[in-house]
Amino acid sequence: MNRIIFCKFLKKKSQGQEFQSYPGKLGEKIYNHISKIAWEKWMKQQTILINEKQLNTSNYEDRKLIENQMKLFLFNETK
Repeated sequence: MNRIIFCKFLKKKSQGQEFQSYPGKLGEKIYNHISKIAWEKWMKQQTILINEKQLNTSNYEDRKLIENQMKLFLFNETK
């Protein structure tokens, strides 16, 4: 199924994700407004972030940092 959405990251229409890849309300926002291409770009950036800052995804504080960076990267917003 090819879902076409207006991607807020790319600022153009693009293929949407096939499923909600992140939980909760933020996950719904990502599913509805972030394209498959933009999500792939974030996944690469997230890997760089985790490796450079030596983050532990089991640690709550590190997960919050990653989530904040994700919002900044995808939507140019914090909180």
